[in-house]
Amino acid sequence: LYGFVSALSGSPTAVAAGEAPKDGKDEGKPSAIVSNAKYDDIALFGRVINFIEKQYVDKVNTRELVYGAIKGMLETLDPHSNFMPPDVYSQLKSDTAGKFGGLGIEVWVNKDGVLTIVTPMEGTPAWKAGVKPGDRIMRINGESTKGMSIVEATTRIRGEIGSEVKFTVARDGAPKPIDFKMKRVTIDVKSVKAELLEEKFAYVKLNHFQEKTAQEVKAALAKMESKRKISGMILDLRNNPGGLLDEAVDTVNLFVDKGPIVSTIGRNKEEKDVKYAKSGIARLDFPMVVLVNGSSASAAEIVSGALKDHKRALVAGSRTFGKGSVQTVIPLADDVG
Repeated sequence: LYGFVSALSGSPTAVAAGEAPKDGKDEGKPSAIVSNAKYDDIALFGRVINFIEKQYVDKVNTRELVYGAIKGMLETLDPHSNFMPPDVYSQLKSDTAGKFGGLGIEVWVNKDGVLTIVTPMEGTPAWKAGVKPGDRIMRINGESTKGMSIVEATTRIRGEIGSEVKFTVARDGAPKPIDFKMKRVTIDVKSVKAELLEEKFAYVKLNHFQEKTAQEVKAALAKMESKRKISGMILDLRNNPGGLLDEAVDTVNLFVDKGPIVSTIGRNKEEKDVKYAKSGIARLDFPMVVLVNGSSASAAEIVSGALKDHKRALVAGSRTFGKGSVQTVIPLADDVG
């Protein structure tokens, strides 16, 4: 669920994340002893559930107990690892397809455990209401967000189209918390926006990396070139919170003809997954500039870092968000993940 990402091996933008604990508790112990301890812990979990089912004052739902335990287990790892019950898992699949209901904000849990807005999506209710990157969400519909996971927050923010949601944020420089009230709408994320500047420079804005983003970039370039040959390109990744890793890799491959694009390394350093550019695809016939800011995160950082490391583009703007981890969606039983 958590790994290591760099635009190129040894890149200065590399970020280590999710390393195995270094307390050495299991080092040097025979594998049989470690294995037995693990089974003892699992047996303890079973005894606790059995006790609750028999002794708790109210009747309990065993599945809800198990789901809650798994959720708590994953929350001890990092802010990005989450358990998704059926409703949330179904919602995630809708998100990556680019269409869902909500307010149009990307959130994460910062290093202090506070639910924080990465960016509002352009044209959405949150964008129009004046929500800012870095706003810290204190309450959603009157409920405190303290200890709330990203999955829980997302579930509360979304709801029936046309219904209202209220949330309160703390903002740097603001004398007091700011209250927002807005109606949920269908969020249809347009991944790619493009236009021809001064009749020769391609401007491509990527809002999110979702299904078919790379294809849409390629199509946008072809459409602009049907009018006039492109002399240069601006790739705007400002306020891009990331998205699908494979789409980020395919986007880089549109402009890089060879070499590694990104590598991922998990706990086992020997298992290194390197994504390489495929030759014969890339456009190398015009210069590029990539625009980034503090809300350019994850997949957006991979794209900008790879283009910079391959000396394919000049990267301009401010320091990026700094998320160098990759999450993998793992389907489990009963449509959970």
